[in-house]
This record gives sequence, structure tokens and C-alpha cells, in this order.
Amino acid sequence: MAEFRLHCFGESGNAYKVALMLQFCGLDWEPVKIDFFKGETRGTKFRQDVNEMGEAPVLEHKGKLLSQSGVILDYLACLTGKFGWANEDERREIYRWILFDNHKFTASIATLRYQVALMKQPESDVTKFLRGRVENAMKVVEAHLAHTDFIACGRMTIADLSLCGYLFYGEELPFDISPRVDAWCQKIRALPGWKHPYDLMPRALV
Repeated sequence: MAEFRLHCFGESGNAYKVALMLQFCGLDWEPVKIDFFKGETRGTKFRQDVNEMGEAPVLEHKGKLLSQSGVILDYLACLTGKFGWANEDERREIYRWILFDNHKFTASIATLRYQVALMKQPESDVTKFLRGRVENAMKVVEAHLAHTDFIACGRMTIADLSLCGYLFYGEELPFDISPRVDAWCQKIRALPGWKHPYDLMPRALV
């Protein structure tokens, strides 16, 4: 059994954030497939044994069960000394962007993709609202990247891993990625060890 076990499924960009961190850090890990689309995370057993919130990802390490991608990224950064902060000002800057991502960027992107690309729902007032949210959040990141190569601290950090989680799903994304955001994604893709989400985690929709 690997030292780290990631309860995940390939379609989850939030799980991908953690899988990519594990991959970049060269850690001994293995995916544990969650049958999300069959309701596993909403079941009593999963909530009791894995995560009471009924969500993925969950990282299993030395008796700990860690949930919420931002918390897991923090744990791994502290554990490995990689992609973290050098001082308290950097820590706050990193978390400023992780919180923005959780509330605005990933929150809108993930929901829009789920409805349009995975659930094949027709355009509606809801998807139009989400498209607006995605567009506005993308503009913030696009403008920010005019002045820096990476999201925080001028180098690759867990802030980048948080924001990029859903942007490598290609044709599954029902929106265009803006130019600077795309260039930033290419920088991450060029890092040693990068892999596509479906090459790191098993798909639940097969």
C-alpha cells in the first residue's frame, strides 16, 4: 500500500489539484476510486468512514483523513516544504488566492462544467449566470497574470495548484480560457511530472 492514498475520481478538478501536488512532489501515492456519479460520496458509509461532508477529495496519510483541497494542499506543503511560503506575508498572499479560487474561480468553473459538459443540461438562466461568474473571475486572473508568471510570490505555489485544477480538461470546458491564463497553464504543464487528470486518477464516468 502506498504511503498516501487519495480518494478521488478523474472528473474532479478539486481532486486533481491534490493529485498534481502529490505528483510534483514525487510522493508515494495511489488513487482510490470514488464512484461519484453512482452516489458513493452521498452514501452513509462514505460519510461515516471517509468524509462527513460527502465530498472528494480525501487524502489518507498515517491515520489522518484530510478533506477540502485547500487544506490538503496546505498539509502537503508543510510536510514536504514544497510550493509553500517563505514568510507570513507570502502565506497570506497564497491564501488570498486560494480563498478567491474556492469562492469565485473554481466554484463557478466546476459547477458550469458539471452541468453543461458532464450532465449535458441545456442552456438556462442558471448556466448563463454561471458563465458570467466564470467570465468575471477569469478577467481577474487574466489581469493579475499581466504582472507575474505565477499566481503568488512570483513562483509556483499551492495557489497555482488550486486555481489550475479545472483548466486542463480541454473540450470539457464550456468556455474559452483567456490568453494569459492559457500561457500560465502551459508553464504548469511544462513542469517535470505533470500529467493530465485522466492519467493520474480513474474516471467515474465510463
